[in-house]
Amino acid sequence: MTTLEVKDLHVSVANPEGGDDIAILKGVNLTVNSGETHAVMGPNGSGKSTLSYAIAGHPKYTVTSGSITLDGEDVLEMSVDERARAGLFLAMQYPIEVPGVSMSNFLRTAATSVRGEAPKLRHWVKEVKGAMSDLGIDPSFGERSVNEGFSGGEKKRHEILQLGLLKPKIAILDETDSGLDVDALRVVSEGVNRYAQAENAGVLLITHYTRILRYIQPQFVHVFLGGRIIKSGGPELADELEANGYEQFTQAASAGA
Repeated sequence: MTTLEVKDLHVSVANPEGGDDIAILKGVNLTVNSGETHAVMGPNGSGKSTLSYAIAGHPKYTVTSGSITLDGEDVLEMSVDERARAGLFLAMQYPIEVPGVSMSNFLRTAATSVRGEAPKLRHWVKEVKGAMSDLGIDPSFGERSVNEGFSGGEKKRHEILQLGLLKPKIAILDETDSGLDVDALRVVSEGVNRYAQAENAGVLLITHYTRILRYIQPQFVHVFLGGRIIKSGGPELADELEANGYEQFTQAASAGA
């Protein structure tokens, strides 16, 4: 059993106009265990992506108080690469391009770092081809630079390809549905479900739409507003959001600001 635990997390960013830092997260509490899928839902600007980047260790975000632990180990004391080796994975909303680094080299280097040794080439080639086939990725993409010239859907498929090959303990998916058409959404979601089932992994799915929840079904849904979780429930909470939107929760968020 793996447990990611976030306790009373406060996070700020530098003020671009100078002066005091801007508080983004204002006391987030969340626990994700192996085999669980949690959906964090909220409108743009609520701080959902900040939560994902803070867990992953993005240097732009400063944790001012609170804690993040993975199986009792202090995540905040780990570097970004140490967090990845410990079993954390972030699929970014906007995957970056890395010119000059081929997908095949990138994937094998990442797998070597996470696994502690280079995968045997023959087995690795078979593993990658199978994973690409499952996601409908043309094998020729392996020789292209990471995400360079890829469409939004192609970038998201390659994020899920990494997920399936690296096999993390906890996957954080930051608006993975953003920019996907119906077919790509289905393929990407199937990839997430395959990974979660095979690894008995914990999944933290960040989104503001319910459409991806038709394919990736969470056991837990959290409403995120004003930099914190203001309500948690089961899948029925997502249905409530679909029907009535976030406005019903804004008063509660403002009251605790």
